[in-house]
Amino acid sequence: MTKILKPKVKLAYRKRDGVMYQALAEDFLASRVAKRYAGKVQLIFTSPPFPLNRKKNYGNFQQDEYIRWLAKFAARFRTLLKKKGSIVVEMGNAWQPGKPLMSTLALRALLRLQATGRFNLCQQFIAYNPARLPGPAEWVNVRRIRVKDAYTHLWWMSPSAHPKASNRRVLVPYSESMNDLLLKGKYNAGKRPSEHKIGQKSFFKNNGGAIPSNVLIFSNTNSTDQYQKYCRRRKLDPHPARMPGSVAEFFIKLLTTEGDLVFDPFAGSNTTGAAAHNLNRRWIGVEIRRDYIAGSKGRFAAHEKGR
Repeated sequence: MTKILKPKVKLAYRKRDGVMYQALAEDFLASRVAKRYAGKVQLIFTSPPFPLNRKKNYGNFQQDEYIRWLAKFAARFRTLLKKKGSIVVEMGNAWQPGKPLMSTLALRALLRLQATGRFNLCQQFIAYNPARLPGPAEWVNVRRIRVKDAYTHLWWMSPSAHPKASNRRVLVPYSESMNDLLLKGKYNAGKRPSEHKIGQKSFFKNNGGAIPSNVLIFSNTNSTDQYQKYCRRRKLDPHPARMPGSVAEFFIKLLTTEGDLVFDPFAGSNTTGAAAHNLNRRWIGVEIRRDYIAGSKGRFAAHEKGR
């Protein structure tokens, strides 16, 4: 009897502006399905499994195996991207097994990915979560010899030195002092100790907001959001390492415009797809675990109810 092989890439669900596939990221990127998107993706935004010392349910590689594994995606990513497209990869910090010492593993993995794909490093960002639980637990909670690790890095790369981007799309509200300055129209101009010369007119143009820094401060503490409620009603375990939706929205705004295509090869609970949906972008998500895919549908439940 001929053995029937199951397809490695399955259509999990489709929305009006995006599609979720069930597959390993490696299998999807090597598939005929991925070939349809070659040269069409404006942004790859993803948070691959971190190189943790302990195995997690969502899957993660360790030590040098992680570096080799991540680098394999470089060529496939480059094939998918438009000439002025971007990649943003979140990388958590890594610690040496059994020691209160940080590891350079995440940095080495990032550098190997960049070199293999011949990507330009456009900018480094930090996502700080003030409500993050203390860790690593052994050195922070138990022995009390380290402080909690409360941020991750996000690395923006591109095949181009001048990828599509505009900070005008991510302006933040002016501070009270800046609003006061604009109202009064008066400023202490002149030379500063740093030898910068500030002109009287430099600060009086209202641009609709301030340019944000590369330090992003977002919490992920809402236990009653739409996604969590959906999972509880259906007795599904929420994804244990969800990214705040505001982080995905920031980069989608910065690096894409309406109608652009956003891709996440490690979609998890599909934070990226939901953020793209909210911003009128098209999206593709890939996730191997059926339970995470089932829960991710909850991110779109409210939109569908109101239609």
